[in-house]
Amino acid sequence: MKHKKITLKLEDGSTFDGYSFGYEGSVAGEVVFNTAMTGYPESLTDPSYRGQILTLTYPLVGNYGVPDDEKENDMHRFFESHTLHISALIVSDYSEEYSHWNAQQSLGDWLKENKIPGIYGVDTRMITKLLREKGSMLGKVIFNDDEPEWYDPNEVNLVDQVSIKEKQVYGSGKHRILLIDCGVKYNIIRYLLQRDTTVIRVPYDHDISAEEYDGLFISNGPGDPKQCTATIGQLAKAFKNDVPIFGICLGNQLMALAAEADTYKLKYGHRSHNQPVLQVNTDKAYITSQNHGFAIDNDSLKGDWEPLFINLNDQTNEGMKHRTKPFFSTQFHPEASGGPTDTAHLFDAFIDMIESR
Repeated sequence: MKHKKITLKLEDGSTFDGYSFGYEGSVAGEVVFNTAMTGYPESLTDPSYRGQILTLTYPLVGNYGVPDDEKENDMHRFFESHTLHISALIVSDYSEEYSHWNAQQSLGDWLKENKIPGIYGVDTRMITKLLREKGSMLGKVIFNDDEPEWYDPNEVNLVDQVSIKEKQVYGSGKHRILLIDCGVKYNIIRYLLQRDTTVIRVPYDHDISAEEYDGLFISNGPGDPKQCTATIGQLAKAFKNDVPIFGICLGNQLMALAAEADTYKLKYGHRSHNQPVLQVNTDKAYITSQNHGFAIDNDSLKGDWEPLFINLNDQTNEGMKHRTKPFFSTQFHPEASGGPTDTAHLFDAFIDMIESR
C-alpha cells in the first residue's frame, strides 16, 4: 500500500518529512516524546496526552495491532479511557502487519477511525534530541500543504475537555471513594475496585462538600494544573477535614497548589516506564511509569507539607505528604498499565488509612 507524504514542523523551524498511516489531515499541538517500549494503546487513550503530538522513541510500532473494545464495569478492558486523546502520532517504522491474541485491527485503521494523523519514516531520534535540548515545542502536522495555526494546549483548560460531565458510580464495596475526575485513567478505578470500594466519580469542578465519602482521590489529567482553579478551591476546603486523600500525577500538583505551594513546567517532561524514584528519608527506590509536563516546586512546600518521593534522575518532586493528616500524593502512576507496578502498594496504604480512622 502506497502512503502519502506528510510533514511535521516544529516551532524552531525544523521539519521532518514522512508518510501518512493514519487520518489524512492537518493538526497542531505540543510535541512530546515517550520512551516506553510497549503500551501504545494505553498511551493513546491516556487523557493526560490531550492536545499533544506524541513521538514514540521505540523504533517499531504497530506490530501487535490494537485490542478489542470489550467492556468490564462499564470500562474498556484494554484502554485507559473511552477514546483517543493525542492530536497526532509520530513513529520511526510502522508495521502494517500485526499479530496478537486479542488484536482487532491495525494501529493505522484505529487512527483513521478517530481522525488522528500518524507519521512514519521520520528520524524520531533527532526529534527526541531536539526536544531534550530545547524542551517540548509546539508543532504542526501538515498534510497536502494545509498548514494549521499554532496551538498551545497548555493555555486552555484541558481538564474541562476530558473530565466526566455527570456523576458515575462503580462497584458496591464497603469503602466509599470520591474520585475527582481530572482525566482519570481506567486502571486507577480498577485498582480501587479491587480493594472493596464503591467509586463515586465526579467532574473536576464538582462541589464535593455535598458528598459523603470515606476517602478522597484526585486523578491524573492533562495540561497546566493552574487552569483547574475550581478543583484547587475544593481541595483547600477538603484539607480542613481529616478524611484520607490520595492524589496521582495532576492530582499531586493540584494538592500542592491547594496547599499554597507552586508548580512549574518541566523542560520536556517525564514520559516513560522506567523512571527511578526515591522515597524520602529511606533507602527505598522504585521504578515507575510517568506522564507529565509539570512538577511541584519542592522549595515552595510549606507548613506541615513535605516531599514524599524524589526523582533520582533530576531530583524533581515525585510526591508529597502531610506530617499530621492522612494526605499524600505521587507524581508517578502506581497503577501503571502497561508498565512497572512496583508502587501498587500505595493503593493499599490509602485503604489502610481509611480503615484506621
